[in-house]
Amino acid sequence: MSDAAQVLLVGAGPGPVDLMTLRAVRAVESAQALLYDALISDEAIALAPAGCVRIQTGKRAGKPSMHQDEINRLMLRLARKGLRVVRLKGGDPSVFGRVGEESAFLREHGVSVEVVPGVTAACAAAAQFGFPLTHRGEARRVVFTTARLEAGTLSGDWSAAGDPQATLAVYMGSEVAQALCARMIAAGRAPGTPAVAIEQAGGANARIFHGTLETLPERLDSHGGPVVIVVGEVAAQAQAVDTDQDALLARTA
Repeated sequence: MSDAAQVLLVGAGPGPVDLMTLRAVRAVESAQALLYDALISDEAIALAPAGCVRIQTGKRAGKPSMHQDEINRLMLRLARKGLRVVRLKGGDPSVFGRVGEESAFLREHGVSVEVVPGVTAACAAAAQFGFPLTHRGEARRVVFTTARLEAGTLSGDWSAAGDPQATLAVYMGSEVAQALCARMIAAGRAPGTPAVAIEQAGGANARIFHGTLETLPERLDSHGGPVVIVVGEVAAQAQAVDTDQDALLARTA
């Protein structure tokens, strides 16, 4: 194994290449092996140089994907061949990106790891639709969480949802929105608490659904991309904006 064996765990941000960090772009441009998740944009993948080995690993909620132990072994095998390995993940690697598991596995096998942060979906959504995640007098804390059903019941401890000064950003929650909102109300959050759901946050095709904990589930329709749900008083500030950046630039030119 090369003494310089290394894997870079890189955040691609919410989708558009111009929301990737400069360090992330440089990492992909210098990759010799690129392992990328299913939601990574074609533009980001195209940054890899000619001759780079490109492997899709899947990792899209509810869709077939490579098992995590298989991904770990593949990264290790490529790194041991002396290749510069880049593992490209949507959003930020440290936010529901299994960066801890992958880092621990690689380091246990003598491979150094560098993590390159990225813009996570909740931050992209807040920036794109004009609302803050924290706000003086309304939101002193932000909770990032996921929502999954286990045996037909929403799993996890939702006591933090009862905090009226906390903004909750819920990833992977669109399919369980009804149960999710009901659980938050049961935890003590007011039914009239503002809530929004943003599909494909940060992208040109992003959509926003406005409501409250009581009304948001019925306003969601079948979606074609990843959704983040934001609950809290700050959600009332969300705007319906034109996400067609080319059209926006044309009007302001």
